[in-house]
Amino acid sequence: MFFVLQQVLQAPAQLQTLPAHAETDAALMEQVLEEAGKFVADAVAPLNREGDEIGAQWKDGAVTMPPGFREAYQAFWQAGWPSLACATEDGGQGLPAVLEAMLYEMLSAANHGWTMAPGLLHGAYECIKHHASDELKATYLEKVATGEWLATMCLTEPHAGSDLGLASTRAVPLEDGRYALRGTKIFISGGEHDLSDNIVHLVLARLPESPPGPKGLSLFLVPKFYPDGTRSAAVCERIEEKMGLHGSPTCVMRFDDAPAWIVGEPGKGLNAMFVMMNAARLHVGLQGIGLLEAAWQKAHAYAQERRQMRAPGSASKAGQADLIGTHPAMRRILDTQRAWVDAGRVVAYRTALELDIMKQHPDAARREAASRWCSLVTPVLKSAWTDQAFTGASACLQVFGGHGYVREWGIEQIVRDARVAMIYEGTNEIQAIDLLVRKVLPDGGTALSALLTELATELGDSPEAERTRQAMTRFAQFTTEHLLAATRAPGASPELPFWLADDYLRALAMLLMAWAWSRVAAAPQASGPRWTDAHTGFWRWVWPEFDTRMAIMGTSLNAA
Repeated sequence: MFFVLQQVLQAPAQLQTLPAHAETDAALMEQVLEEAGKFVADAVAPLNREGDEIGAQWKDGAVTMPPGFREAYQAFWQAGWPSLACATEDGGQGLPAVLEAMLYEMLSAANHGWTMAPGLLHGAYECIKHHASDELKATYLEKVATGEWLATMCLTEPHAGSDLGLASTRAVPLEDGRYALRGTKIFISGGEHDLSDNIVHLVLARLPESPPGPKGLSLFLVPKFYPDGTRSAAVCERIEEKMGLHGSPTCVMRFDDAPAWIVGEPGKGLNAMFVMMNAARLHVGLQGIGLLEAAWQKAHAYAQERRQMRAPGSASKAGQADLIGTHPAMRRILDTQRAWVDAGRVVAYRTALELDIMKQHPDAARREAASRWCSLVTPVLKSAWTDQAFTGASACLQVFGGHGYVREWGIEQIVRDARVAMIYEGTNEIQAIDLLVRKVLPDGGTALSALLTELATELGDSPEAERTRQAMTRFAQFTTEHLLAATRAPGASPELPFWLADDYLRALAMLLMAWAWSRVAAAPQASGPRWTDAHTGFWRWVWPEFDTRMAIMGTSLNAA
């Protein structure tokens, strides 16, 4: 992880151009990551299996977390981990966002269920910091920044999932300036638990006589306990029985005229909430990377111990069995996942760096370029790497054969836990639509072409780099000369870009991976079997998907 940060991305040098991080050097970043690794390994990882098997328990509206979860969380926030990237004036440490991102990758790999609890903290912090009143900030901002109090994001309703404009939870003004919330929210991660002494709920609701649709939604804050110690009428009706993430309570929350404060302006609730959602989508992409890393580690270790048959071309004597890690079929599985993990880290850490650059760089043009990167790359990162977390973890299970299908080895839990990341924080299909329909087509592909031109200048002189440049040019030309023309042609079906969106996102993911591997190959010290095998795995087994996706889109355009 530090190799990618230091050698591939030269993160310390980039960060030192920002006033807030002028003193952030490689030694400091490495020390933070080393300590994070120790904490995650010692306090969080050992709870993973028991968290899955025992799970969160609901009784009479209260949720008891699995053994050890509360103690680990209390140690987590008291050690300052949730506040890494929060401002010092809010009780945070003021460190770069990329360190927080890398911490949460570790946490997701170690114990996805436990990590769901603090996973929304930074988004809630940003939402309160930028949109709440001074009075609300005085009470809640530092508590959320430090992680002393956990937070939720209450959006979904039984009839309103991806289409939040259908939300019907009501907010009625009260005489004291607050609002009474009434309605039911579902799929609320951490809506009730015993990890922290308070829970801050951020709830989308509709004011009386507000217009229908998303523009009629406002955002409200209601805590589990008010400042005077009384408990709010935010009730956990039950927790869901899920495929995975048993250590995370997914709650049905009922608000029985619970007094709440408005956050931001009336009717601008989604604007405030999207501050949380955009930060969350980067972290969901990192969940995919972390879970795939965990699956690869288990499968790789097993492949170095299990012997079965002679591998093709083996020098073993007749009748002797080779390690399954020497068999081409298993090497293909392992090298493919390794290629995804390492390229994903380059893309994700670069995205986290761009978040700080977008906020703080003194040059407006550089801030604009960072904003372009985050806008275009975040949906790709969230969608492609969570897809691969599930399919790749399933492939890693295959390395174990029948042993992978039983609980003893732990790989089946990763498969179950990983599946949800393809759904929440905007389904992967919505990520693809967001990329193509909302971001690429409206400006005629201008921003995308600028991004690809920028990436092309960062490539080296290797044959793979030249192949990547040609592919980038081909992709940009397809967008501007074929796709754009087809969607704007007289009589063109409005459905056309929606049919192509998934393939378009996957093709762009391949280009980002090719760029990442070019950067890795050019970095000092990128040698040894680990990097060589993964590099070969990308170009041999992953990269051909680019041509496949381009062919599918070409066929679809011709048919249209």
